[in-house]
Amino acid sequence: MLSKLFSLPLAGVILSVWLSGCVTTGMPDQGEVNLDKALKTHVQLGLRYLQTGENRELARYHFNKALDLGRRDPRAHHGMALLYQADQEFEVAEEHFRKALRYGDDFSMAHTNYGVFLYQQERYQEALEQFRIASEDLTYRRRSYALANLGRCARELGRDEEAEKAYRRALALDDDLPQALLELAELKFDAGAYTEAKHYLDRYSAENRQIPQSLWLGIRLEKIFGNRDKERSYALALKNLYPYSAETLKYQKMKANDG
Repeated sequence: MLSKLFSLPLAGVILSVWLSGCVTTGMPDQGEVNLDKALKTHVQLGLRYLQTGENRELARYHFNKALDLGRRDPRAHHGMALLYQADQEFEVAEEHFRKALRYGDDFSMAHTNYGVFLYQQERYQEALEQFRIASEDLTYRRRSYALANLGRCARELGRDEEAEKAYRRALALDDDLPQALLELAELKFDAGAYTEAKHYLDRYSAENRQIPQSLWLGIRLEKIFGNRDKERSYALALKNLYPYSAETLKYQKMKANDG
C-alpha cells in the first residue's frame, strides 16, 4: 500500500484556504469587512509561503498577524497547525488543529488535514473519524480525497470491507481518482481477486504516471497471469525509474527466491 496518505498538493499536507466570508453575524460594518479581508489575506500569504517553501519565517509572520486580528479564527489556527506540522513540532501543531476545529467545527479542510496529521502519528482510528466527518460534508469539494484517505485508514485497521466501500464512494465522485483506483487494485490483489485487481490497475495506468507501488503490483499480477513480457516490462521500468525504492528491493528478493 501507499506509504503516505493522499493529499493536495504537498505530500502529507493539504494546503488550502477556508474562504467562507466574514466571521461576524448580521450586516457587518466596513471595519468588520476590512478586518476579515486583512485576516484572510494574511492566511493566504502564509499558506503560499508554506506551500512553496519560499520562506517559512514569512509564513509564520503572516499566520501570527492573522491570529493578532482574530484569536479565535479557525483559518489562522489551521495555518499555524500546518506550519508547526512542517516544523515537526507535533504537540503544538495538534493544539492548533484542535483550536481550528473548536472555532470552526464545520471546517472540512481542517478535518482532512488533521486526519493526515493523525495518520502520520499512526493514530489510525482517530484519523479515520476525521476523514469520515469531512466526507459527510456534501459541500466539500475534496470529498473524494477524504473518502480515499478514510479507506486507507480502514485498511490499516484491518477493515477491508469498510475500505472497499470508501474507495468505491470516492470513485463515484471522481471515477478517475488515481489513489482510489490503485488502492482498490491492491485490495483486490490481497484478496486473491486478480482479474478485478488487473482491471483497476489498468484503469490507473491508462491515465497516470507509474509509481513504485503500481509497477510492483503490475509485476506480481503479470507473473500470476503468466505474461512474461509484460512482467519484464514492469520490472525494467521499476529498476530504471526507481532503483532505490523499497519495491525494487522486494522485486530483487523475489527474483533471488525464484532463482
